[in-house]
Amino acid sequence: MASQPPTNVGSTDSAMIHVEFTDLAILQQQQQQQDQRKTGAHEDADDAAPSVEARDPIYFGYYALLTHQQNMLIDSVRTSTYQSAIMQNHHVFQDALVMDVGAGSGVLSYFSAYAGARHVYAVEASNMARRIRQLLARTDTHNTFLKDRVTVVQSKVEDIKEELPKVDVIISEPIGVLLFHERMLESFVYARDKYLKPGGTIFPSSGSIFLSPFTDAILYTETMTKVRFWESTNFYGIDFSPLFDEAKDEYFAMPVVGHFDPKSLMAAPAAPYAMDFTTITREELLDLVIPFEWTVSYTGLIHGIGGWFDLVFTPPPIGDELGSTVSMSTAPNAANTHWQQVRFLLTEPLAVNAGDVVRGWLRCRVNAMRSYMIAGELVVNETPISDPADAGVTEALALHVEERPKWLAERVGSRRRGRWMLHEQTYAYSYQPNAATDAAFKPEFACMYPPSN
Repeated sequence: MASQPPTNVGSTDSAMIHVEFTDLAILQQQQQQQDQRKTGAHEDADDAAPSVEARDPIYFGYYALLTHQQNMLIDSVRTSTYQSAIMQNHHVFQDALVMDVGAGSGVLSYFSAYAGARHVYAVEASNMARRIRQLLARTDTHNTFLKDRVTVVQSKVEDIKEELPKVDVIISEPIGVLLFHERMLESFVYARDKYLKPGGTIFPSSGSIFLSPFTDAILYTETMTKVRFWESTNFYGIDFSPLFDEAKDEYFAMPVVGHFDPKSLMAAPAAPYAMDFTTITREELLDLVIPFEWTVSYTGLIHGIGGWFDLVFTPPPIGDELGSTVSMSTAPNAANTHWQQVRFLLTEPLAVNAGDVVRGWLRCRVNAMRSYMIAGELVVNETPISDPADAGVTEALALHVEERPKWLAERVGSRRRGRWMLHEQTYAYSYQPNAATDAAFKPEFACMYPPSN
């Protein structure tokens, strides 16, 4: 899915039409109510999970537009990877019943039919379903291979009223920023549990999240420049300075989406956080804890955490046919995709020396904005690390900045904490790879200093 819909746009993008600024106090109140209902990380998770229904009109309105579908279709990495996964495993699709969850433009349904599927159920909740029907209505003269091969089901997969058969294959593109933004993975898993035959194929079959520390003094300075407006003591006669702390908290809670320079990474990414879509449960998707550990390569300042993901398509064996594994990456050194990467800025950079070990975690909990509230902690070397399951830390980070306990705000030289709202994304499009400048790059240009030996 697209990095959708943007709520704060840092750069002009003609495709980004729906702009909504969310009242943070309301969101924080919702999050606190959710936390009060939860007595543990996963206990009664289905009952405690905030509903996405209030967000659905905006969400499905966004995906009903051809302009946004085009943004995804012309992502050649995304589209060609799905096509390769289907066509290289055509034996999986041959004479199969297929369900396409969140079909959008219908392109995955069309690929499936082309690969020999007996019939495809294209499940699409938005009015893009009408566009699929419009295309299918012309199969006498256009795309004749689709004639009588695709049935459009205009519904969320959770709300389907008609009786549908169990299927051999479920295919979907339920992916958002950092893999899980938009909460479509829950629908993907629901479809798997209700409609997939035993031993059936689910595409994609797995995904992995990668985290790495980055340094970017320019991005940090640009963010602080926006914050410092709220230090104004005489703006047309008004003193806005009482709002400075809240403004800083708000700006730094906005994840920065955009391609970034892989040379800004201070360490190799931590071991991937793997999601096996064949086995993961909906309950597990509601509350994710992603641990990380890095050995820092350079002396310098960590300004935040960079994240991206990989997708893998591995079919189960069918008889003697093992099938082909197809994968794609959204890493900063891979080909660009519309998902880009994401960065979580720290309000205060963390100073490290080459060879230091940085440990930490991100705890990601669903919210009503079809996204996640994220709390995190980084510590250096032997500094004790908090337990991410300890509600005292994660709930305190979710509080309004003026309500947080003093111990949370106390400065510890070798520890940093942060919280971010994955739905309140801002955008940075300034980085463009350049072979000439990349070849001439030295770490000290980015204030990264390798060990003397």
